Amino acid sequence: MSDRFTQLARGPQFRPDPWTIGAVMIAVVVLAPILSIVWIAFNPTENIWPHLMATVLPRYLVTTLLLMGGVAILSAAMGTGAAWLISQYRFPGRDWLAHALLFPLAIPAYVGAYALVDLLDYAGPVQAALRATFGWTSARDYWFPETRSLPMAILVMSFALYPYVYLLARSAYREQSGRAYEVARALGCGPWGMFLRIGWPLARPAIAAGVALALMETVADYGTVLHFGVQTLTTGVFSTWLNGGNAGGAAQIAGVILFLILLLVGLERAGRGGARFHRLGRSAQPHEPIRIVGRRRWYATILCLIPFAGGFLLPVGVMLVHSASAPEGWLAPGLLDALANTLVVAGLAALATVGAAVFLVYALRMKGSRAAHVLLPLTLIGYAAPGAVLALGLLLPLAALDHRLADGVLALTGWDPGLMVTGTAFALGLAYVVRFFGIAQGAVDAAFGRVSPSLSMAARSLGRSASGTLGAVYLPLMRGSILTALLVVFVDCVKELPATLLLRPFNFNTLSTRVFELASLERLSEAAPAALLVMAVGLMAVIVVARRQD
Repeated sequence: MSDRFTQLARGPQFRPDPWTIGAVMIAVVVLAPILSIVWIAFNPTENIWPHLMATVLPRYLVTTLLLMGGVAILSAAMGTGAAWLISQYRFPGRDWLAHALLFPLAIPAYVGAYALVDLLDYAGPVQAALRATFGWTSARDYWFPETRSLPMAILVMSFALYPYVYLLARSAYREQSGRAYEVARALGCGPWGMFLRIGWPLARPAIAAGVALALMETVADYGTVLHFGVQTLTTGVFSTWLNGGNAGGAAQIAGVILFLILLLVGLERAGRGGARFHRLGRSAQPHEPIRIVGRRRWYATILCLIPFAGGFLLPVGVMLVHSASAPEGWLAPGLLDALANTLVVAGLAALATVGAAVFLVYALRMKGSRAAHVLLPLTLIGYAAPGAVLALGLLLPLAALDHRLADGVLALTGWDPGLMVTGTAFALGLAYVVRFFGIAQGAVDAAFGRVSPSLSMAARSLGRSASGTLGAVYLPLMRGSILTALLVVFVDCVKELPATLLLRPFNFNTLSTRVFELASLERLSEAAPAALLVMAVGLMAVIVVARRQD
């Protein structure tokens, strides 16, 4: 009896179960690289922050902000304009353009950069044709825009990233009631008036979210800006760490990137936080697209063709031409190894990422505690962090752990196992998991939300365990969403370049690093097969996403 009173006096005991422990461990793994960056930045072995502030950091920051500003304006204009035309009007090619405008998502921005430079550079076909046509003999005879420049980087990245804006804006326009547009037309509003007074305000939260995603990818980019000779914060991380040999300084620059990303997310949420638009109900009449007649219908087609051509047709066409001119590149040594490495690492990382997301979301939903409101948003930070930042946050602590493990094994057995973590593809796979966990978590959380809680309650009342309920009720109903999340994460792993460059083992190539290395050496014909394989894999995911939008 006294034991019973003692237990009551102590209050309820916390008894962690495997689901809670597993969820916390997953969250810790996802957040660890970010915390590592913060720790290294504030505790560098050699503090070069004053030197960075006095020399390169202002230039990196200004260039990054200019790049972000240009991409924000151009991608918002192309994505919003294409979404408005597709959702509001009927014109030649509209139906297939509605899907084709998503295809640039399959093209890594660095591949678009290689294609544009190859096309427009001095030795490229455009300038060669101009010299042959007008009889010019050297670059002094004519003016041509600088190919490797900040404006060209903005153009390429806008073509590659506008689909984020297009996808969200088009969904917002499709969900709007057609009655508002009918009233506006009855009051004398023309096409521009309806866009400025109804279309733009109602879709502004979605457009802001799309622009924010595009800017996160802009800050994270490395291959594109390096090829154009543009020095950004991400290139600063590489140069300070690899060329300067100062991990603390690289972590401090990475901290600036993280602050910029968090500021961007905060501004995006604040910008759309006060905007609340609701449909009138299920009976709200959807908007019926208006058929454009006369010459203007072709203008609409051309306007939608421009971003599709720049973001998809140009890079695919250039790579196909190079691949056809040197078909032996498909049999080049190293291509099959790079393909196998890519499929294995990206496939295992996608399975681990989606599996961990299912475990975490289910555990937190099952417990229904406040931890879900804290852990779920925190695990999204990894997606906002660029690959170079995550690589820096992972490599240094993993390298220290690796050396301790090797020393321990050597002391116990007399055998030196070498680098068991950083010397294999484990660190690279872990970086993929952390980088793209937010994508999987968001898709899985939305899929869980579409399953009625009464189904799981009925399963539990019939004696099913927590794991049994997950396997018998949730997973069959969520199969489509989980497969889509697996495909999207897999494609993002295939395209990821900065983290792969920094964390891959010695003499270990993936398709993305093979493209980067060969294109950097101006051997684009040899890089074309790997680039086409990357784009083909990405196109599969885009087609799946496009079909789910219908």
